[in-house]
Amino acid sequence: MLTILGFVMIATFLVLIMMKKMTPMGALVLIPALFCVIVGKGAHLGDYVLKGVGDLAPTAAMLMFAIIYFGVMIDVGLFDPIVRVILRFCKADPMRVVVGTAVLAAIVSLDGDGSTTFMITVSAMVPLYRRLKMSLVVMTGVAAMANGVMNTLPWGGPTARAAAALKLDASDIFVPMIPALAAGLVFVFALAYGLGLRERKRLGTLTLEDVTADPETVLVGAGGSTGSGTGAKGRKGKQAIGGADGGTDAEAPEDDSDEHQGLDPNRPTLRPKLYWFNAALTIGLLTMMIREDLPIPVLFLLGAAIALTVNFPRVADQKARIAAHSENVVNVSGMVFAAAVFTGVLTGTGMVEHMARWLVDGIPNGMGPHMGLVTGILSIPLTYFMSNDGFYFGIVPILAEAGAAHGVDPVEIARASLVGQALHMSSPLVPAVYVLVGMAKVEFGDHTRFVVKWAALTSLVVLGAGLLFGII
Repeated sequence: MLTILGFVMIATFLVLIMMKKMTPMGALVLIPALFCVIVGKGAHLGDYVLKGVGDLAPTAAMLMFAIIYFGVMIDVGLFDPIVRVILRFCKADPMRVVVGTAVLAAIVSLDGDGSTTFMITVSAMVPLYRRLKMSLVVMTGVAAMANGVMNTLPWGGPTARAAAALKLDASDIFVPMIPALAAGLVFVFALAYGLGLRERKRLGTLTLEDVTADPETVLVGAGGSTGSGTGAKGRKGKQAIGGADGGTDAEAPEDDSDEHQGLDPNRPTLRPKLYWFNAALTIGLLTMMIREDLPIPVLFLLGAAIALTVNFPRVADQKARIAAHSENVVNVSGMVFAAAVFTGVLTGTGMVEHMARWLVDGIPNGMGPHMGLVTGILSIPLTYFMSNDGFYFGIVPILAEAGAAHGVDPVEIARASLVGQALHMSSPLVPAVYVLVGMAKVEFGDHTRFVVKWAALTSLVVLGAGLLFGII
């Protein structure tokens, strides 16, 4: 019964948010609360929620201070050189813009933190998408998939969890998987190319004035001060910059969101004299994060305090920077605590355990020698509907035990368990995805409808490459 109710609860949540009948925050709180009562454990709802909040509180704290830290780094211009290179490549061609989004997300993902990747990618690319009237759902989908593949880095989380759960060396899991993961990343770039061509066909190929000589002009939102880059000098296609609705260049919508005008190359928050200090601080922070010298929330708390104090010595300026990023902080932190209700009820009532065991018990005995393939397939839905902790510490050991009975090496199970990460990064249980859709001002349901099929296909490409190369 708990198995059925668990699947029904998840399905109800997804249907309601994709049909836009409820907001994600409302659905994350009210749907599990209702099902907790239905299973007869309403009296324990408070305990489940507090347990979920306690488990996710460090994540909420990390996101809060990470948003402030990287928000300040974006304000002071640390990432402007990377953005300039990407934008020189993108120019005003929708195809190049989408490919550039995938490349930027993949590069920034090297730090192993999804929130960082999404903050930088969205801040850099949203003005260009808005200026060209491109689909922001394409941007969020491509960024999430690129980050999902890169999330398998040993310091990104899943690989470390698989290693800890099965008592293996992380390098033995990750290094052999590199060809398969590389195939997945190439597929994301190819998909970005295809989606970009579709956007180009819809909008036409455009060239913004002076963009080659001064690509920074496209960094400002449509309401920004450097308006010389807003007119279209030429296009290859039947439609103007307005796209399918027949709009013209002059009718490009204004972007009134302050956070996206922060990439103005002449913004007053730039601190060029402190560039190398900020670069060293960020590299040091990421190095300590990878080395696990201190808990990640503590590192970002200290980093945010140092960044604010050094770059903005005046207290009024510090308050202004915190206020500038407060909307993202509140939205993301609030969503994390709402997700705590969902995970708390799903775990506390035992629904997630029953669902997992039902799936594992349903594996035919004849599939025993192919548990690597089975694990890879199961990792796609399970890491979407479960947290990484729940999957790697609760399910993977069971799969490894079943595989060992048929002579399958546990390290093969561990590698296969990484397959589903491309889809996992868009799971409603992943806090970073709310940074992505929140900053891009994209409805979570729209993002989900777009990305699920492509992310699942990316995961299957990784699995297929792993089987082809004999890794899984």
